[in-house]
Amino acid sequence: MSIAQANTAAARALVAGLASAGVRYAVVTPGSRSTPLVFALADQDVIRPWLVIDERSAGFFALGLARAAGTPVPVACTSGTAVANLFPAIAEANLSRIPLVALTADRPPRLRDLGAAQTIDQVHIFGRHVRWSVDLPAPAASSDAPAFEVAGSRAVRMALAGLPGPVQVNAPFDEPLVESPADHPPDWRPVPGPLPKTPHPPDPAAIAEVWRLMGAARRPLIVAGPETGGLPAGPLLCLARALGAPVLADPLSGLRAGVERDAPVLDAYDAWLRSVMPPAPDFVLRFGAAPTSKVLNQFLASSETAAQVLVDLPGGFREPNGLSPIVLAGDAGAVAAELAGARYPADPAWCARWVEADRAARTALDDACRADDGGFEGRVFAELRELLPPGSALVAGNSMPVRDLDDFFGLREAPLDVAANRGANGIDGVVSSAAGAAAAGRPTAAVVGDVAFLHDLNALWLVREYALPLLLVVVNNDGGGIFHYLPQAAYESRFERWFATPPRIDVCRSAALFDLPAWRVESWREFRQRTAAWAERGGPLVLEVRTDRAENVAMHRRAWDAAGRAAAGVFAR
Repeated sequence: MSIAQANTAAARALVAGLASAGVRYAVVTPGSRSTPLVFALADQDVIRPWLVIDERSAGFFALGLARAAGTPVPVACTSGTAVANLFPAIAEANLSRIPLVALTADRPPRLRDLGAAQTIDQVHIFGRHVRWSVDLPAPAASSDAPAFEVAGSRAVRMALAGLPGPVQVNAPFDEPLVESPADHPPDWRPVPGPLPKTPHPPDPAAIAEVWRLMGAARRPLIVAGPETGGLPAGPLLCLARALGAPVLADPLSGLRAGVERDAPVLDAYDAWLRSVMPPAPDFVLRFGAAPTSKVLNQFLASSETAAQVLVDLPGGFREPNGLSPIVLAGDAGAVAAELAGARYPADPAWCARWVEADRAARTALDDACRADDGGFEGRVFAELRELLPPGSALVAGNSMPVRDLDDFFGLREAPLDVAANRGANGIDGVVSSAAGAAAAGRPTAAVVGDVAFLHDLNALWLVREYALPLLLVVVNNDGGGIFHYLPQAAYESRFERWFATPPRIDVCRSAALFDLPAWRVESWREFRQRTAAWAERGGPLVLEVRTDRAENVAMHRRAWDAAGRAAAGVFAR
């Protein structure tokens, strides 16, 4: 068997291993050394390959696709710095627990450390950011193929086992990389298989200990933090009702959409906790990652006398608030179902008061949004709450958009998948991640700032290339608006240049470079009309909303003050 034939056999075996473990999507980036992998994916129809030109964009596209589809997504790239460009998405996938499979083509070991072209040290390049990494041998004979198939199926298992996350399969290939077209084998079909299941039942002894704590609680709270794929709303709400606890639901928890109106779910706490100190809880049960809301994290850290329990998968400990909670290891749904099977002594008035205060604050926030007929950034999410079709997706950028999502989106009964890259909280790759979510087949809206839009401009190519059903709302305040809320804003001589960093870009002209339809909306009425037309028609659309950074600071503070007064009035009775 020739080297070229061995490469083809090994690459097809690797893809067969992926398919047998349930993989159905892959992302491919251009390059030469990865040629055997590209052909192995292009020559079959079980795994759909998506071409993305820029590796950094490809990594985030795969991340968004994996999160939306709920399956591991491999991303194949050539050797050298192409591998390094996957690093931001790998870091995000690690912290957000999203299963990516980095298929990194490499030069054969004999060419490493010798100055060979397009060769860097990429073995274990991602370090502790991946769950598992393997450096395969360069194929030389048919006997090498089984190792590649095992690596493919094992990569999926490792990406899903324990704490889900990214893995790396480093695959060296020697030249000649493939046979001539006349000798290349015909298209093939790998055998598809199911995704491996990894149940995490809670320990009965740990459940009994938490039952004991809950049995003594009179003022319980449940905190539903961000979670990739969303937390299980049904079991958590059953537990909340049994316990008599309000649920402080992060916008990325999955509990703010698709739930009934009378559910004890709070959504405005970030606004009113800024000025209102409610009665202290005596028990806090936390699911998911640390909340997006800084003031909620501060409130939890100040509740020193409350027993605090963190529910997480085995090995997980998402607690940045300096607390030492009891950790109850297990799947969130299974834990909630177990804990709901008991009677608890909480005062019903406790939960009712929190819910009433939060509803009053939400009304105040909605009124503040409606009172503004200009460019209030928070109103974008208040409008999208009513406009997005059931079953669609919403992706929020970091910095201000995700915080405005927290404060101004509220609750809605129609289902909606809400996501953000909150693992590493970067602004890089947000548009690519939203494009990946749209590639999973559902209409997707994304809200980003102008700096994040510029940071991921290459993503517009794939939005156009695949005519993705993506509504991209760019909030253009000509800079980094979030810095106006930070101490740096007091340094007037340094602030605008070094922190606000106004990019001075024309969003519509940028979209026109990629032949994407784009509009600068001049009123909220026009915003509603164009969004409604997109929801009916589908396809890609870019909307630019122009705002003023300084004015938005004042608008936000007025809205927060109104929410605080409304909530305080309830607690004062």
